[in-house]
Amino acid sequence: MQKCAWCLSHPLLETYHDHEWGVPIHDERQLFEHLVLETAQAGLSWLTVLKKREAYRTAFANFDAAQVALISAAQTEFLLKDSGIIRNRLKIAATIHNANAFLAIQAKFGSFNDFIWQHVDGKTLHNQWRHHCEIPSQTPLSVSLSTHLKNNGFTFIGATLCYAYMQAIGMVNDHTVDCFRHPHLHDNPS
Repeated sequence: MQKCAWCLSHPLLETYHDHEWGVPIHDERQLFEHLVLETAQAGLSWLTVLKKREAYRTAFANFDAAQVALISAAQTEFLLKDSGIIRNRLKIAATIHNANAFLAIQAKFGSFNDFIWQHVDGKTLHNQWRHHCEIPSQTPLSVSLSTHLKNNGFTFIGATLCYAYMQAIGMVNDHTVDCFRHPHLHDNPS
């Protein structure tokens, strides 16, 4: 079975590729989870984040945005000592800040899902990349999404991070056309 080249170097990457990457997500908790994980990944490898994913679930209340929004300064100091997560003060602060912005979006738009998916009219964009090297790190849509998120209170959320988020939650299908997942996600979008 042919797979995207980026996932072949480690079993965690391959499992993530085969079962999660590019699958449309509409669940609020999962949308927040991927936002937290993408923020943690900035400047690091995705494998690093996947290895720490379970520790992130524990540290950040199973990605319950309402609970994360309440993390205190004392709890932040505790998190900075947790070797199970990426101990970067700016990323932890952004996660807490973005939890509050996430809740504000839910209050304003009814759900974060409605807010985020409106940028692609509720449907996955299916790209037709032949080689992984063709896939951009950002697009005009991810630039627009980043601006929209920032205008609604988010921080640490640039266009490259937004594009990775769009890929992760299935807003775009960036599996290469020779990958077994590309047609599967095109024909079975959930």
